[in-house]
Amino acid sequence: MGSDVMFGRFKILANQIFHRTEHSFALVNLRPLVKGHVLVVSNRIAPLLSDLHDHEYDDLWKTVRKVQQALKKQYNCDAFNVAVQDGQSAGQSVPHVHVHILPRYNGDLERNDDIYDQLEMWAPREEDSQKKKRLEVPDDDERKDRTIEEMAEEAKIYQALMKIT
Repeated sequence: MGSDVMFGRFKILANQIFHRTEHSFALVNLRPLVKGHVLVVSNRIAPLLSDLHDHEYDDLWKTVRKVQQALKKQYNCDAFNVAVQDGQSAGQSVPHVHVHILPRYNGDLERNDDIYDQLEMWAPREEDSQKKKRLEVPDDDERKDRTIEEMAEEAKIYQALMKIT
């Protein structure tokens, strides 16, 4: 199915890759959080989504959708977590654009958001995951809803930004 590739500084053997396109590839995960947890990776080593060219970006997300369809057939799952850690501060352990796809089932975790805690601590090697800092997020009952006015004001800021870009 082709040759070996690089995922950041890690060599991925051709027999670990199960799908390739012109601009991306999908591979099985060395340390899956759940059964069927795979990665879709851009062919070109680029650390951030914003570093991808439009055609690479489009190809990456079309590949994510195609891989989800295949995993749905294989695992008959109820849903998916599709996650990107876009930069080191977001928990990205390999500075190479990649998308985590995790098949999910009703009731598979006691607290549904536990998957995000696990994903935050994920790294290709155990010693790398031990170096990561954990983001402290308050429980839902400790979080305060914003007012409609606060949200409208923030939306105005983003609307102005969207006109500029």
